[in-house]
Amino acid sequence: MTDLLESNHYLIRKKLLKIVGEKFHIYSDDNQEELIGYSYQKAFKIKEDIRVYTDESETEEILKIKARNVLDLSGNYDFSDSKNGDFIGGVKRHFRKSILQDSYSVFDSDKQIFAEIKEDRMFSAIIRRIVPFAKYVFPQQFMLNFPGNPTIIFTQKMNPVIQKLTVDIPEGNQLDPRIILGAAMVIIAIEGKQN
Repeated sequence: MTDLLESNHYLIRKKLLKIVGEKFHIYSDDNQEELIGYSYQKAFKIKEDIRVYTDESETEEILKIKARNVLDLSGNYDFSDSKNGDFIGGVKRHFRKSILQDSYSVFDSDKQIFAEIKEDRMFSAIIRRIVPFAKYVFPQQFMLNFPGNPTIIFTQKMNPVIQKLTVDIPEGNQLDPRIILGAAMVIIAIEGKQN
């Protein structure tokens, strides 16, 4: 069985027609053959609280993602290792910049910014925001840039029923895989609602 935190490529899938709560299935490949992770986001929470597990039975939790504040437009999301409770870092959404093109800062356990996540080309980002159904035609891409490391790419594709996010981590990357997973979950859970 593939370990989610050791995988260089995985797919997160969410059904869009859920009435209450969100379920995310994480697969080792695009064919959705091997489930390597699972997440459930409760509906009607005052503060976002997302948990990631190794499977649907939820017996082994590996990551906690929590919003720092209630109704925080800038969106600070803290990541903790579920096994030992250690705070490992997180992401902060740049509200003003994200109006036209989504942008995040990645911070470490000391809350020091060390990397950036940015949505692809400005033109595509604007088209997706103003043209109805453009998000179904132009997949959304995010680049996580960590100086001295190859770029990590998140690609979000949608249709009216399913939202998918592929995560591609190049060989030689030194970034903590829990930070990458946390960022991916914020993109599919939070950005998916906004777009």
